[in-house]
Amino acid sequence: MSDLTTFLEAAGALAGAGGLGYAKVRAPRVYWSLVGLPVTWGRFTVTYGATMDVCGLTVRPSGLRAFVVRNVARREVQPVPPKVRRVRGTSTGLRVSLRLPAGLEPTDVAAASERLRHAWGVHSVNVVESKPGVVELRMTGYDVLKRVRMPRRLKAQSMVVPVALRDDGTAFVRDYRKVPHALTLGANQSGKSMYQRNLIAGLAKLPVGLVGIDCKRGVEQRPYAPRLSALATTPEMASELLNVLVAEMESRFDLLSAHGVSDLWALPEEVRPVPLVVLVDEVAELFLTAAKKDEERRDRMVMQMVRLGQMARAIGIYLEICGQRFGSELGKGATMLRAQLTGRVIHRVNDKQTAEMGLGDVAPEAVFAVTTIAPDRPGVAVAGDSSGGWSRIRTPQTSPAEAAAVCREHAHLTPDLPALAPFRPAVSAEPTTDDAPSLIKPRPVTD
Repeated sequence: MSDLTTFLEAAGALAGAGGLGYAKVRAPRVYWSLVGLPVTWGRFTVTYGATMDVCGLTVRPSGLRAFVVRNVARREVQPVPPKVRRVRGTSTGLRVSLRLPAGLEPTDVAAASERLRHAWGVHSVNVVESKPGVVELRMTGYDVLKRVRMPRRLKAQSMVVPVALRDDGTAFVRDYRKVPHALTLGANQSGKSMYQRNLIAGLAKLPVGLVGIDCKRGVEQRPYAPRLSALATTPEMASELLNVLVAEMESRFDLLSAHGVSDLWALPEEVRPVPLVVLVDEVAELFLTAAKKDEERRDRMVMQMVRLGQMARAIGIYLEICGQRFGSELGKGATMLRAQLTGRVIHRVNDKQTAEMGLGDVAPEAVFAVTTIAPDRPGVAVAGDSSGGWSRIRTPQTSPAEAAAVCREHAHLTPDLPALAPFRPAVSAEPTTDDAPSLIKPRPVTD
């Protein structure tokens, strides 16, 4: 009987170990919650003081504190680490809020993040400043970008669209009121189109107008026609559409002036125009010309986009520029336009110069992170902005058919904009492969 009991106990232990091993590979969230989180929390609690000391994150105590410790408590004066205010476990890691003592700043903690990661045995440590003197350590227990699972109960809000997952387990969102214009770069098969599909699927659910410019004859944006207020598929159409958008911008400025406000969102809701998001796919097609006679049209298009980038934020027109490269070699005005694009999302690129084009002027330290993105991880990118902050993100897998289905489902949200009516794509009742060429109205184009 005792032998049978011993066998059952051993079998149970082996089965439990095997289950945990399986969970570590196939269900990392479960493994982290059952094993990783308790172990890491305990290691952090036991080694916190020593780890802060060896990582150089302690300071000498104040004179008064040193006097009290030495003469009242009769103890040896020790360096002072940041004070732990709160420790909170999550399904992906551990969050620790620290109050920094005088003499330390957030950059000191950020510089030691790699040493902290190895000391506590976690996948990554990100440092975020909560408020002056307080930082949050966002530890991630495993590689959350390996299998992207967006946080639950995360929905698109007014001009805020969740697009991807950060490497600290939080959602990366496009907030157009904070970052009005953005640039997305990436080589072929890097996940750039998947990022755009997620963005369009999120925007399709909001009361906004979507304007597409896809000079590859609409092969990327044609499936989203039910939700587009306008679609230009050639450089000639794009030139006309940009002229209309600039005219719309000027009329909206007249509306702001008439109401004595300086921002679209300050207008009364009953007179507020619908926001517009202009999605430009492969921007190089607008810059490149095959003949000298096309250069005048090119220069006019670039000037119109620069004007939109400089002024359109206030009247609710936002730019999403996408391409493989975007530098001065494209021609006059490229660098000026890029300077207006505050948000940057850079996927895997073919050379360091392209990474520097995207991030060198906003987050130079992130350039190296872009050049290390593996080819077998499509959708992984580095997101940065003019604040100097950056993070690794990955877009969840979304097929063109899924994004197109979202656009059809929310086609009723497409606003009626008379100025854009000539560019409104025609949509067949039941979109099929045979119907695809009829999605765009044939119309004469004049230069």
